[in-house]
Amino acid sequence: MRYDLEGKTFRSATNSDNGDVGEETFFHYHQSGDLVWADYHGGEIVKGHLIASVLPSGQLDMRYHHVNRQGQIMIGKCLSTPALTPEGKLMFREEWQWLSGDMSSGYSEVVEA
Repeated sequence: MRYDLEGKTFRSATNSDNGDVGEETFFHYHQSGDLVWADYHGGEIVKGHLIASVLPSGQLDMRYHHVNRQGQIMIGKCLSTPALTPEGKLMFREEWQWLSGDMSSGYSEVVEA
């Protein structure tokens, strides 16, 4: 699946209990070729950034870091798989893992706002 994320905003739709991102978190994306980056904030996230490469499959191979409301700096990695909602909006199904803290894994979904 090909897509252009430049200027698109996504919101968190679901997340594992061990994640910091929630329904109040918004992601503001940019894309140049196969390079993707975004700023995110809201809910438990004070400020966050991510950077990703678009794989030939259309998946995003991503690394992220943020500061949460507890003042912790958290880092992680994520493999995001694109899909379309029944309404035709772009979404990503995300398998992620903390690279800090307890090193646990989780699953989340973000949907085009």
